[in-house]
Amino acid sequence: MIKIAPSILAADPLHLGQDVRRAVDAGCDWIHVDVMDAHFVPNLAYTPETVKCLHEEFDIPLDVHLMMTDPETLLDAFLRAGASSVTVHAEISGDVNRLLEKIHSAGALAGVALKPGTPAEAALPYFHTADLLLAMTVEPGFGGQKLDPAVLRKIRALRDLGYRGEIEADGGIRPDNLQLLMDRGLTVAVMGTALFRCGDMRAVVDELHRMQPNPLQEKE
Repeated sequence: MIKIAPSILAADPLHLGQDVRRAVDAGCDWIHVDVMDAHFVPNLAYTPETVKCLHEEFDIPLDVHLMMTDPETLLDAFLRAGASSVTVHAEISGDVNRLLEKIHSAGALAGVALKPGTPAEAALPYFHTADLLLAMTVEPGFGGQKLDPAVLRKIRALRDLGYRGEIEADGGIRPDNLQLLMDRGLTVAVMGTALFRCGDMRAVVDELHRMQPNPLQEKE
């Protein structure tokens, strides 16, 4: 069953707790927290205190995505705050494998993210250390963008290259395009406006959980 991870970037900032409660009550699997430093991406969002408050209030895995030039500066703080999984970017100049080991040592899942223009092969050095690979389906930084269809091939390529862990995607995912992603190997869908701005979140999540992948038989 596909895991649904609402991104709080699309939640109402004045009613964040209520929106997360809606997502939990609707049966979502994870809560996705985008952390942005206004350097690696052109926006600012969320601190370890946000994760700490969510961890104390809700019994749901918190999936933290560090869109930061130097994620190590706050990695320990997010792990102490209660992150269930932490994802760093393959494009940073730091030692990514060392960061993954540090995340594992704290008992959390470790992930590696790829921007839309970064090829699937860039994740090869992390196939045996990353619990999840996050394929960005839009340029990171802002919500509400349209999914880049070229990333469909990247998700399929990650499976063809032999990756067997979780593959997550974030950006422009909606009920009407999720099947395309699942058919190529997606197992975790980060969704923002498609969930937080729908009328009946539980009905949408139930529908998404009923979807089944139809693996492609031929390479694209």
